[in-house]
Amino acid sequence: MDVLVTRERRGHVYLLGLNRAAKRNAFNPAMFHDLARAYGEYEADTELRCAVVFAHGDHFTGGIDLAEYSTRFAQPGDPFPMAAGEIDPFGLRNHLTKPLVIAVHGISFTIAIEMLLAADVRIAARGTRFAQLEIARGLYPLGGATFRLVREAGWGNAMRYLLTGAEFGPDDALRLGLIQEIAEPGEHLTRAIEIAERIAKQAPLGVRATLKSARLFVEQGEPAAAAHVRDDMPAILDSEDFAEGVESFRERRPAVFRGR
Repeated sequence: MDVLVTRERRGHVYLLGLNRAAKRNAFNPAMFHDLARAYGEYEADTELRCAVVFAHGDHFTGGIDLAEYSTRFAQPGDPFPMAAGEIDPFGLRNHLTKPLVIAVHGISFTIAIEMLLAADVRIAARGTRFAQLEIARGLYPLGGATFRLVREAGWGNAMRYLLTGAEFGPDDALRLGLIQEIAEPGEHLTRAIEIAERIAKQAPLGVRATLKSARLFVEQGEPAAAAHVRDDMPAILDSEDFAEGVESFRERRPAVFRGR
């Protein structure tokens, strides 16, 4: 059986590669669930501190493989159910509590945009082609673009592309806040790994607390996020990582964090 999502451990970083290149990495149910399992593996492994998603071949993904998903869409219920041990790549049914970096290139349609919007840091190769095409197929975005792109880009900017299905490039993606950096083709993955490795060197407890606080603000607003800062602070201040951070500052050396 072909490996639909490759896995590679590189220190504390987990590299996940979409590997259905002959089909432009179009997502069929098997690849979607393999990626969800890979996310679950990353979440459960305490030695892994940051993940990077990229794609093998000439394109990140052409989107959902409608030929294989059409029967699921015709049935009642969730077409993207999560099994035990899986984490939703859309971050809608459940989500990672550790950081995720995504590097896209080539054709990066529909599900690619929604995966980017569910990630924390996003890098695109120059020449990447983006489009949210669902309305041209009789659908609408099912993975969060209808609200997350509005949050990132603003109402008018989001509707410009959600309601037309028009293509746009990395310069517009950067302007919209969909990505944070543009790199030359081939260097986009290198740059994503550099960012992931830098994240992985930081205090894991602090990283996860930062993500939790930021997500709480997005989901429940500033008062809820502010209240949980007070709740979460004692455990962070009592951690070995905080003590190491203070000691490394005094000794003028890089800190070595252990996540406890």
